[in-house]
Amino acid sequence: MPDTARPSPSIPILVYHQISEAPPKGAPFRGLYVSPGAFARQMALLKLLGYQGLSMSALLPHLKGERSGKVVGITFDDGYLNNLTHALPVLQRCGFSSTCYAVSNLLGRTNVWDQGIGIAQVPLMDAGQLRQWVVGGQEVGSHTQNHAWLLQSDGATARAEMTQDKAALEAILATPVQHFCYPYGEYAPEHVVMAREAGFETVTTTRRGRSTVPGNLLELPRVPVVRSTSLPVFWLKIATAYEDRERA
Repeated sequence: MPDTARPSPSIPILVYHQISEAPPKGAPFRGLYVSPGAFARQMALLKLLGYQGLSMSALLPHLKGERSGKVVGITFDDGYLNNLTHALPVLQRCGFSSTCYAVSNLLGRTNVWDQGIGIAQVPLMDAGQLRQWVVGGQEVGSHTQNHAWLLQSDGATARAEMTQDKAALEAILATPVQHFCYPYGEYAPEHVVMAREAGFETVTTTRRGRSTVPGNLLELPRVPVVRSTSLPVFWLKIATAYEDRERA
């Protein structure tokens, strides 16, 4: 008899970096900027299409297959201040939650890890602004203490970067920090073990694709949204297998 089993559902987890106007043409990594207007249109489209934008905690039951629904994960890497100023009002207007992965030793400073490749330095949220983010209905995840390159760190350093960042953020926010993101998207099998032992419930990567349900919660792929992502392509990324075909 033919196999009539339904395919496993797939959930897109969107990844953003900066919600700001892009620097001049030719600037390094200009694609990681999404303009405030484009972000607002993308969130409005999600709402119009009946999607609910969720933080990683709210998304977790869906990722486990315990709940069903038309949902999209929304994540921001690094903790830029422009996430608070430009993204938060849009998320609140749409009734969406999201997770922002913060770097505890650099709160209130800039993206110093990018200096060597010429990326413009812009403010990161400080502790008080991170609390505003949470009071605004959003969530904070861990991104290591110093935006560490785990593949270039020894085991003890990598473990400390995870566990101490988690502890520092929990102390600042007085709430559990249960979700982690590998900086640069690079990691090895031992880092997956460390993340599990640190107590993280989910870990996101930069591997492209939608997350299958149920899947590996400690190596979740994501769907990148960049400066050049048009609204039709945005729809393709969330509603079709378009992004799944981009997997390496």
